[in-house]
Amino acid sequence: MSMLNRSTTRPRPLRAVAAAAAAASLLLLAACGPGGPTAPEGQASSGPDLSAFHDQELDWGSCEDAATNEADAALFANPDLECATAEVPIDYTKPDGDTGRVAMLRLPASGEREGSLLLNPGGPGGSGNNFVAALVEMWQATPVAERYDIVGFDPRGVGATTPRAECFTDQELDEGDGFRIGAVYDITSADEAEYVAERCVEGTGGAEALTSISTMNTVRDMDVMRAALGEDKLTFLGYSYGSELGEKYAKTYPENVRAVVIDGAISPDITASEFRLSQYVGIQAAFDDLAANCAESPECVLGPDPDAAVESLHSLLEPLAETPAPTEAGREVSIYDAYIGIIGALYAESNWPNILTALDELEAGRADALLALRDTYFSRGPDGVYGLDYDSNVATRCMDWPVLSPQEQTAFAREIADTAPMFDLDAFTQEYHHECEAWPAGPDAASSADAPSADVPDGEIPSTLVVSVTGDPVTPHAGGVAMARELGGSLLTVHGKQHGAYLLGGSDCVDDAVEAYILDLETPKAGAECSLP
Repeated sequence: MSMLNRSTTRPRPLRAVAAAAAAASLLLLAACGPGGPTAPEGQASSGPDLSAFHDQELDWGSCEDAATNEADAALFANPDLECATAEVPIDYTKPDGDTGRVAMLRLPASGEREGSLLLNPGGPGGSGNNFVAALVEMWQATPVAERYDIVGFDPRGVGATTPRAECFTDQELDEGDGFRIGAVYDITSADEAEYVAERCVEGTGGAEALTSISTMNTVRDMDVMRAALGEDKLTFLGYSYGSELGEKYAKTYPENVRAVVIDGAISPDITASEFRLSQYVGIQAAFDDLAANCAESPECVLGPDPDAAVESLHSLLEPLAETPAPTEAGREVSIYDAYIGIIGALYAESNWPNILTALDELEAGRADALLALRDTYFSRGPDGVYGLDYDSNVATRCMDWPVLSPQEQTAFAREIADTAPMFDLDAFTQEYHHECEAWPAGPDAASSADAPSADVPDGEIPSTLVVSVTGDPVTPHAGGVAMARELGGSLLTVHGKQHGAYLLGGSDCVDDAVEAYILDLETPKAGAECSLP
């Protein structure tokens, strides 16, 4: 495994380590979509009085009790890290009502502190606390960490933050009784949709808590954190789904923005369904490239003809629909497990050999490597605890996305299968219900994914930076171009095949450009380009 191409003065750990650390959040994007309208801050400022939340003092201390699983406990034990929680309203229209607490983790600046960099690693459902802790050595090697506190947070519904979305237990996920993902979630009746909603309401602490988990409420929480951190203006880095948070924040609180970096942008001008289809175009393209590379080997498990690779994949995975494959761990691998593991490994070209190894082993009757891919996607730790919060992902999406009828959902699944034939839809069920069909409330009007974005006057949003990889299989490059145009920001085009570039891609060109912007607000020249090694 090769080291990242970095100078000797800024050492980096293995790229594979970075990719694994980021997987728990970046991978979730395959199940999320673009957000929708926001209101200019002038509208928000005339609302309820939030001064008590903005003026709170954060009590930073040990992270010893902040972890929710063994893997995080080991990471959070790093004495260089500090943890705190910020109190936020459950319902921002009722600030005197019930409250929740947002879990935060920071790596304090090593030199003279100039501010805080708040970051989100993606999702919905990714833990910013885990992301900072897992990559702490990488952050410490950057000039950003000399001048800025690096601050992660668990968004509403995630990790140690309350309310936390809880629908299915880790044991149920192990047994395949949680959310099953084919081309769409495998929910095949109104009764099953109602059961999912009931489980989520019960586990999360009631309907009000569950339906407070939305993109727009996370944006509102971010402004509370900004103020509680003592920052007049926000400096923010958002990967993947974090691009949506950055866009919404910039449009809702433009006068509170210092700098916003978006890495892996969701296009702001397409609907949720259009975005989901564009993701599958990218996933299929990545699989086609994998098949073409594999075909150069005489022993390719997908066969010598890349055009027949889809059929080869179907023949390998179809039996799992009826008979899940056993593993040495005593757990079974279903067709859903196989597909989600493969999707996750397609996100970065460096992981493609792991897919071929897993398929080779499956052909030989072993599914342990496929199980490892599936567990990596879900960030399942050795203790059996899942770091990837799919419950939060679904809860957020139910408040952000329009709910499709069974006919629309079934047609959409078929459209995905036509777009990405690697999905053998005939191996799944033939009729689908939307996972949010029985949710206790409809989409948050401020988060709704298919309404037009709010117009913010030209020049009102400070300069922003969008980093977009040309071969990103999840957030297509066209989305980055559209996001930069929408925000009136700078675009850094990165040639390569990966989801996420800053710190994760091993490119001095990318890292230097992002850091010049974060530290000194220097944006790249028009047409700036970098390449991943």
